[in-house]
Amino acid sequence: MAALELDLFLCRTDNFGVLVHDPASGATASIDAPEELPILETLERRGWRLTHILTTHHHSDHVAANVSLKERFGATIIGPQGEAQKIPGLDKAVGHGERFDFAGHPVEVIETPGHTAGHICYHFPEDKLLFAADTLFALGCGRLFEGTAESMWQSLCRLTALPDDTAVYFGHEYTLANAHFAVTIDPDNTALKERAAEIEETRSDGGFTAPTTIGLEKRTNPFLRAADPKIRATLRMEKASDAAVFAEIRKRKDNF
Repeated sequence: MAALELDLFLCRTDNFGVLVHDPASGATASIDAPEELPILETLERRGWRLTHILTTHHHSDHVAANVSLKERFGATIIGPQGEAQKIPGLDKAVGHGERFDFAGHPVEVIETPGHTAGHICYHFPEDKLLFAADTLFALGCGRLFEGTAESMWQSLCRLTALPDDTAVYFGHEYTLANAHFAVTIDPDNTALKERAAEIEETRSDGGFTAPTTIGLEKRTNPFLRAADPKIRATLRMEKASDAAVFAEIRKRKDNF
């Protein structure tokens, strides 16, 4: 099985676009469809033809180009069962634990409610890839627009159970702001401070901070580290549940 080729680019203001291409079959999937023109330009530059759109959730900055791209290419749109009525052009609804095939590459659906009620992530286990959209960011997580802190915490736990070397592609370039916040929650984390300095340099040079890995996020992302004694001490929540600590971190980020 040929290795997948990926192309990462910006859409809108800070959305990431990602194209996933199988060179053996020519199949190409767009992870969400934030904006038509950057996707078309990337397809043309790479000489690829769009065959699939893998939609993670219904927010307009992730589905805006669904219909126009489907009309242009006849692409198959796959999306979350829990938001099926809200996904423009949806052809196939998938739920938690379902598997489907993308050009010979197995894809596992992981339901991650929290940011929206029916948000899903796409895990390519054999390719060690996770497309997390607005559930898990580098040094962050999505805002709780439709879910609870408890549901988002459980969603993040599902993702952190994946292998540490899983590459994580996320929905927005929020990493610099996330880093500034993270060090206020986990100030003694040497790995975090080193990473924050690297992020400053990367962004000042115009580089992207995606992808990250599950292992790196577990070491440095405060939203995944609710059980850490030092974070609990900083928050004065030594005896609270992990979900309660997570909720406090999320509240502080909302007001940061």
